[in-house]
Amino acid sequence: MLEPGAWIAVFSLQRRFGARDCNTDPTSYQPELARVPSDTIRAALVRRLRTSSGISDDDVKEIEALPIAVRQYPAEAPVVHDGERATDCCLIADGFCARSKTIASGKRQILSIHIPGEIPDLMSLFLHVMDHDLSTLTPCTLGFISHETLRKLHQRSPSVAELFWRDTLIDAAMFREWIVNVGQRPAPARLAHVMIELRERLRVIGRLDGNSFEMPLTQEQIGEALGITGVHANRVIKQLRQEGIVELHRGRVTVLDERKFLELADFDGRYLHQSPTL
Repeated sequence: MLEPGAWIAVFSLQRRFGARDCNTDPTSYQPELARVPSDTIRAALVRRLRTSSGISDDDVKEIEALPIAVRQYPAEAPVVHDGERATDCCLIADGFCARSKTIASGKRQILSIHIPGEIPDLMSLFLHVMDHDLSTLTPCTLGFISHETLRKLHQRSPSVAELFWRDTLIDAAMFREWIVNVGQRPAPARLAHVMIELRERLRVIGRLDGNSFEMPLTQEQIGEALGITGVHANRVIKQLRQEGIVELHRGRVTVLDERKFLELADFDGRYLHQSPTL
């Protein structure tokens, strides 16, 4: 059992591989050992749970004691494939990931974007076969917690089990909002809504820089998230900049007019449940 602040091993994949290459065998990569402080792996998760769920100090100690195997992934790399039987849950320590579904024609729909402190495949603890892909958007530091370890934690600490259950319910609420966004809002409002949601989630973990924040998606990936083509996404990005609302440049969003930004997005953040009272 690792103590808080202990050093833990990090595995670094030795070559890049495409996120959509479902035939890639991750076991063919030779890991390179490195060292990072274990408390930094859990920091964003604990900070997020303090905001959304009011985690107690005792529960923090339980999470800090979890043994975590940490690996470094390059950008656009598969983490878990659709149809795979996962044996671990993945905690994002640094970087951005996405969940997606690819249809027979090869077209992909990005279902959600994930940031440090989130466990995007927590459902795999109970849903034994993945029904979508989880992949990196940027180079990522990912911590893997075995299902066996999590089950023992849930049995030992029902309050931690409730925290993770609430987390999956918030995840479901975000999916509902994503469906409404893609299905009902025009493309400029869709993009603005995704941007504001991302900003509010990054705010909780202290990842804002004044009026700007990271959104490291390509135009093609933005199109896949919004249900439009990459060409259409490019036009929408230009429109928002020309109207003086927001600028997206090299994976970073800068808000130019907050009032216009909020009005365009029609954003109501209650569905993020960023308070224990919500």
